[in-house]
Amino acid sequence: MESYESLVTKQRDFFRTNQTKDIAFRLNALEKLRSAVKLYETELITALNDDLNKSEFEAYSTEVGIILEELRFTISKLRSWAKPVKVKTPLTHIGSASYIYSEPYGTALIISPWNYPFQLAAAPLIGAIAAGNCAIVKPSELTPRTSEVFSKIIREIYPEKYIAVVQGGVETSQSLLQEKFDKIFFTGSVSVGKTVMEAAAKHLTPVTLELGGKSPCIVHEDANLKLAAKRIAWGKFTNAGQTCIAPDYLYVHKGIKEQFLSFLKEAIQEIFGGRSLTRIVSERHFNRLTSFLNQGDIFTGGNASREELSIEPTVLTGITWEDPIMEEEIFGPILPIMEYKNLDDVIESIHTHPNPLALYLFTEGTGIQKKILNSVSFGGGCVNDTVYHAASPYLPFGGVGTSGIGAYHGKSSFDVFSHKKSVLKQTTLFDIPFRYPNVKNALKSIKLFLK
Repeated sequence: MESYESLVTKQRDFFRTNQTKDIAFRLNALEKLRSAVKLYETELITALNDDLNKSEFEAYSTEVGIILEELRFTISKLRSWAKPVKVKTPLTHIGSASYIYSEPYGTALIISPWNYPFQLAAAPLIGAIAAGNCAIVKPSELTPRTSEVFSKIIREIYPEKYIAVVQGGVETSQSLLQEKFDKIFFTGSVSVGKTVMEAAAKHLTPVTLELGGKSPCIVHEDANLKLAAKRIAWGKFTNAGQTCIAPDYLYVHKGIKEQFLSFLKEAIQEIFGGRSLTRIVSERHFNRLTSFLNQGDIFTGGNASREELSIEPTVLTGITWEDPIMEEEIFGPILPIMEYKNLDDVIESIHTHPNPLALYLFTEGTGIQKKILNSVSFGGGCVNDTVYHAASPYLPFGGVGTSGIGAYHGKSSFDVFSHKKSVLKQTTLFDIPFRYPNVKNALKSIKLFLK
């Protein structure tokens, strides 16, 4: 097993020079990344097409464009984020002032997945740089072309003692996890997330885990059905459903089910019909997904090509929680639909399964919205939309329970790679006597304040 001790040591030594803590240094590093992404935009889009058959529209809108916007936003806000924050001081501390300093952890390890191979490698890196850290990024081996372009970009703009990319398979990740990092950021499956957390525990390294789960989507009887169908089709089948926050399954009210299904079929045809389909990442994933196609009834879709590793957008009806497709996150272009009469039954069924990363609710009723939002624990989500919450730099993105630990995007990316250091600055002009036990009536004085 290869050792990365020398690389980690090199980064730790560079971090101790304090250069990465300088705001001008951080801003310059972010500007370099932004310029490089623009310079390599065409090559990145080509690589994403080679790896996953992503169209230019999808590659830009879900990967390159999102990163450019994240960089623009971070660069514009970084100076204000990095300033010490003055907070209130209690009366018991009269004469002092209280501050919270955002301090970089040191050397961070970022392990990114294959489904959005550029976006999910670059987005946490932006946070690590903004917060003042050094970083090692391990991109996915399942998308080699994109990982190679990303690696080339990083090599050209940063010395490896500051930012480095390490390519390789599972063994490489295992080797990296043997090293002592100051922060680990992992995006991927729940099972691998547990392995990462176990490795981090040996060094008491803080972790952020962006995982997944079966994200429910509920279509209530009072929803705008045509718009709901369009937004669900887009959120589910973009990137061939290989999105951690894609609607994993639908609960549709029995009273509007047939009408909704008709709109859904139309929306799928309108958005994806006749267009090149994003590829399933590997034959193993393709085999797992096609095994689901014989469950329930195929309402629309169902065609698959092993040669092209593609599966057309597929909707299954007649599905129950006993079907194998409901045992794990689907992570593909197959959407099972179940019906309901009573919303309480939906809430109960969600409660009996692990916390989802996302939840989507389509309804015009504020009472229904309040009931679901107050009753169900989930990472984040939308009312009357899907997936869109993840594109806002003002909304922290992350999971809860088995769907993840910690959140990022926008200022949250800066915060997740920062230790919040509390500092009290005390006056020397006078001293508060009653804190000393030898002072007369000290206890009586303390009781006046602490009660």
